[in-house]
Amino acid sequence: MSTARGSKRAPAKPASLATNPPTFEHIVTGVNETFLWRLDNYPWERNVWNFHPEIEIHLIRKASGLAFVGDHIGQFGPGYLTVIGSNLPHDWVTVTEPYEIIEGRDIVMQFHPDRMREITDALPEFAELEAFFARAERGLVFHGEARAKGADLIERMGSLKGLSRFSLFIQLLDLLVNTEEYELLSSPEFAPELDQQSLDVLRGALAFIYENIATDIHLADLARQAGMSETAFSRFFKKNTGNTFTDHVNKLRIWQACKLLAETDVPITDICFEVGYLNISNFNRTFLRQHKMTPSAYRRLTGQRRTSRS
Repeated sequence: MSTARGSKRAPAKPASLATNPPTFEHIVTGVNETFLWRLDNYPWERNVWNFHPEIEIHLIRKASGLAFVGDHIGQFGPGYLTVIGSNLPHDWVTVTEPYEIIEGRDIVMQFHPDRMREITDALPEFAELEAFFARAERGLVFHGEARAKGADLIERMGSLKGLSRFSLFIQLLDLLVNTEEYELLSSPEFAPELDQQSLDVLRGALAFIYENIATDIHLADLARQAGMSETAFSRFFKKNTGNTFTDHVNKLRIWQACKLLAETDVPITDICFEVGYLNISNFNRTFLRQHKMTPSAYRRLTGQRRTSRS
């Protein structure tokens, strides 16, 4: 069984997309392995907004939080199964207490698509993977039976080696390639500029938004901080996050509101102001647009789920 990464690291608040540019992650796969299989604790030093040429299959085993995949921002929980394509920035952020460690939160699998392409000359069936690799460039999240079966295969690989592990890997690829139980995450327009200067500017902007999310944030403040005009910064932000400034702020605020609605009894009006909205009508309208239900309906639904699980 592979050991969990991160167990020797001093716990800390998780690094998130909001405070880091996407970091290039160098993946090292053993010379006798086609793919990497790793069990990770959370947090540890590689829990950052990162990208790499390898395709990643990622299973969240424990905890909930916010998923950043390209320009997608959404919630995740236990059993969340994704495939991330080559060079697509991604991160899964869970809010933790100081010195808290979530043991075995993630199983991460990574493999270079070129290694699979090399096999195609000898094993033509592997050509079926090419369309799957193209879909994965936008990020895929699986649901239903595909998610359940995929998670089971990934878990079982942990105790195996060699051909036994590889045979389950092939079964997993066959499942994910042929299922229709998936959704695309990032938009086709997402095309960030991954040069260091752009990343530094973006890091400062995202950090400012994250740290001031509960206040009345203005685009002008961010543009001034970046040394750009408002028009230039607005275009820059949209290109490098995939979201407009307003959409990005609203997604983060509504995610925080969802956590408070689901996990506390704080009145909805108080939640509205706590996450940065200046009036309840704007909060309700934005929440309805994102979740197709009102905040009160969302609270009732999550309350019913908690009751049924109990």
